[in-house]
Amino acid sequence: MLRILAIESSCDECAAAVVEDGRRVIANVVATQAEIHAKYGGVVPEVASRRHLETMIPVVEEALAQAGGWDAIDAIGATFGPGLAGSLLVGLNAGKALAFARGLPFIGINHLEGHIYANWIQAIADEPLPEFPALALVVSGGHTDLILMEDHGRYRRLGRTRDDAAGEAFDKVARLLELGYPGGPVIERLAQGVTPGVTLPRAWLTGTHDFSFSGLKTAVLHLTRDPARPSAAAIAAAFQDSVVDVLSAKTARAAGEFNVKMVMLAGGVASNTALREAIVARSPVPVRCPPPRYCTDNAVMIAACAYFHLARGERSDLSLDVQPNLRFAE
Repeated sequence: MLRILAIESSCDECAAAVVEDGRRVIANVVATQAEIHAKYGGVVPEVASRRHLETMIPVVEEALAQAGGWDAIDAIGATFGPGLAGSLLVGLNAGKALAFARGLPFIGINHLEGHIYANWIQAIADEPLPEFPALALVVSGGHTDLILMEDHGRYRRLGRTRDDAAGEAFDKVARLLELGYPGGPVIERLAQGVTPGVTLPRAWLTGTHDFSFSGLKTAVLHLTRDPARPSAAAIAAAFQDSVVDVLSAKTARAAGEFNVKMVMLAGGVASNTALREAIVARSPVPVRCPPPRYCTDNAVMIAACAYFHLARGERSDLSLDVQPNLRFAE
């Protein structure tokens, strides 16, 4: 059995976790900053990094306490990008310092790859492992990508957003509707059970697996300025319908085109119930959806990902620096 302590601090969640053999969660601690940033309508980078400095040590200590202390830890992983530079610096340097002090292997993890590995976390007993080739839809605040995963460490990006990410669009539309932050959960709650009564545009970008949500966001802006506009709930429902329709249709199409054995959802927007249901309904192959607590930023997914890097004999040098604009599956 191999237990990895991992740290995630790419944005406003300060998280530490211990995972055994890339699947079994031993400890999971997340210190959220959502309430702090809500009054600003979005994450303030300087505020986020300062808060990470305050919470990092208590979060790591709590994860270690849940896991039974240092004797149970075999390696350390930490996110080094993409994300906010100041936030990444806190988590990465904490991880490297701990690895150096304890003489343990260190593995730097790409945050987006980590999101995909939430699908390896064992949610129920005897749950089978994902099968390759698999198609991963990564939908978060800063990214919307379709990734073909042929094996561990073998990726090919099929499509990406050309402008706003899906999660970013949720936040911006929530701001237009004066619903607060973060936008995804509040729009989902407001739209639940609502018949829109209005249809908003879909950017299909025919002939590609790419996405675009800036036009949809602009359409919502114009609608909010219309004196005869529908209710906020109706607009929220129409917006969510548009995003879900495009994401689910393009994912299902790519799954059939590339003959994958499974579709995996990843990222914060993957916790959206309407999106999960639409992809399950449309996909020609089984769909794997991590529990919502592992869709949003957490260190469990980072530990799971680090395990498979370690199993391939990979290590990161302690000179590794943060890469805020780190790419994935180019």
